[in-house]
Amino acid sequence: MARILLGFIFSIFIALPAARAQEEPVVWVQIEAQPSLTEAQTAARRYGASLADVNGFSLGNGWYAIALGPYRQEEAERVLQVYRAEGVIARDSYIAASSDYQQQFWPIGANLLDGQVAPAPTAPDSPPGVALDPAPAPAPEPVDETPRQARESESQLDRDARATLQEAMTWAGVYDGAIDAAFGQGTRAAMARWQTQNGYEATGVLTTRQRAELLRQFNAVFDGLGLEVVRDNATGIALELPTAVVGFDRYEPPFAHFNATGDIDARVLLISQTGDRTTLAGLYDIMQTLEIVPESGPRSLEADSFTLIGEGALQISHTQVWLRDGALKGFTLVWPAGDEARRSRLLGRMQDSFEWLPGTLDPAEGSGAQDIDLVSGLEIRKPKQARSGFYVDASGAVLTTAEAVEGCGRITIDESYEADVVLSDAALGVAILRPRMPLAPLRVAAFQEVTPRLLSDVAVAGYSYGGLLGAPTVTFGQLAELEGLNGETHLKRLALAALDGDAGGPVLDAGGAVLGMLLTRAQDGRALPEEVSFAATNGALQDVLTRGGITPRLTSDQGRLSAEALTDRAGDMTVLVSCWE
Repeated sequence: MARILLGFIFSIFIALPAARAQEEPVVWVQIEAQPSLTEAQTAARRYGASLADVNGFSLGNGWYAIALGPYRQEEAERVLQVYRAEGVIARDSYIAASSDYQQQFWPIGANLLDGQVAPAPTAPDSPPGVALDPAPAPAPEPVDETPRQARESESQLDRDARATLQEAMTWAGVYDGAIDAAFGQGTRAAMARWQTQNGYEATGVLTTRQRAELLRQFNAVFDGLGLEVVRDNATGIALELPTAVVGFDRYEPPFAHFNATGDIDARVLLISQTGDRTTLAGLYDIMQTLEIVPESGPRSLEADSFTLIGEGALQISHTQVWLRDGALKGFTLVWPAGDEARRSRLLGRMQDSFEWLPGTLDPAEGSGAQDIDLVSGLEIRKPKQARSGFYVDASGAVLTTAEAVEGCGRITIDESYEADVVLSDAALGVAILRPRMPLAPLRVAAFQEVTPRLLSDVAVAGYSYGGLLGAPTVTFGQLAELEGLNGETHLKRLALAALDGDAGGPVLDAGGAVLGMLLTRAQDGRALPEEVSFAATNGALQDVLTRGGITPRLTSDQGRLSAEALTDRAGDMTVLVSCWE
């Protein structure tokens, strides 16, 4: 029925006397504008495959228009109405005058700015089974307005609409004033600058059509994102999401995962759980350990909310969470770095549209899959490598291996305290770290002054598994030799099966005094037997400490502790040293 009706309407247009076409100025139905000739040619070619009378014109200032026509005014209004109703053209398409356009670039070689009128096109086929209700005829859009008419139409704008125009001009780079919805001298000057840049007379008052074009440019950043309000009843959250970029994947409480579905490497998390301020603070801490939240960027924790912004070389993440009535709800947007205009605008839409629905995400939702490297399906940020170390003064200085801190973008002690290298001795293979803020160690190493006996019992404290266990382990063995394999006096050889993570940990005698520091197992590229390890001697370590401005603590106590007491003492002085990108 729709097809028959449209065909009838267009047949009437075709039958109108040609003489009338010469009496009336011709107009166009502008359906799109592109910021480059290549993009505009592609768009014209795409529209030309399904629509008649597709033309392309330069707008000036680097912009190009795609328009249908030329038509008489009455014809153009009907084409605009029908094509809008059919969904063939965008809702913000409008009627334009020939004076708006400069040189024609499509079709190649054409020049239709001479007043000739094209016959109205045949209506496109309606999708099978779809009935179109007659759409009310829209009010005719003015070809343009005089400054007086523009002021009159402008006066009908509400505060939000006026503020949006200021935001759009800010985005366009012509306005740097306050977003106050007040059109003073600064706003008028910005309007004039925008008019000049876009090939209009610089009156300082935007016409209805110019305002529409400014807003179209402003919102063009959302083209292809598929912005839609998504209502997720499981999380109790509704907000606008880029549905052409991300799609729902799964629930892993407290997150609903929306992962990338196209070429843009984006991700959205909806956050929902019951809790209180303690829960909020805990979530704030946990989120900062995740790979999707780069370590640099502003962040703040308030009494009833927090914001986390992670700024990395490849991606930027923005997390906001609010606490209300015993529930935590919020979202995370992860977006590629270098696309700030679109990211910031999308973020604003998500923030403005966020709606608090009843309920929170059921902890039983999701797959229940568990992985030590994951939190609710998200990877935990991990260091390049993790080794051991131990406190050597009361302000928290740490002795560790030189290998542990080579090529690090950042060094941490116990994953919480950033530290700097004070001194590194590559020949011995040891380094001194100083925390950026003073610490108060439970125990500081005391170095044994008495030479130990061969085959005496020793123990090494260290993070054998890179911190996975949350506390150091103690490995027991014996002192096999007071020098290295080639007679090195700065080394001790141990009969002890250590792991890579133990390197940098203290070697202790039976009474808990330090005999040396465990070194990495590599010895000139040789593969050593599993139970052969080496330690730097006390004398060599004390020399390094002195050069680093630290006076080592000494002891001659040769008492013997139980295994449990020795483990406790070792744990009080041993730390995890992490090297991050």
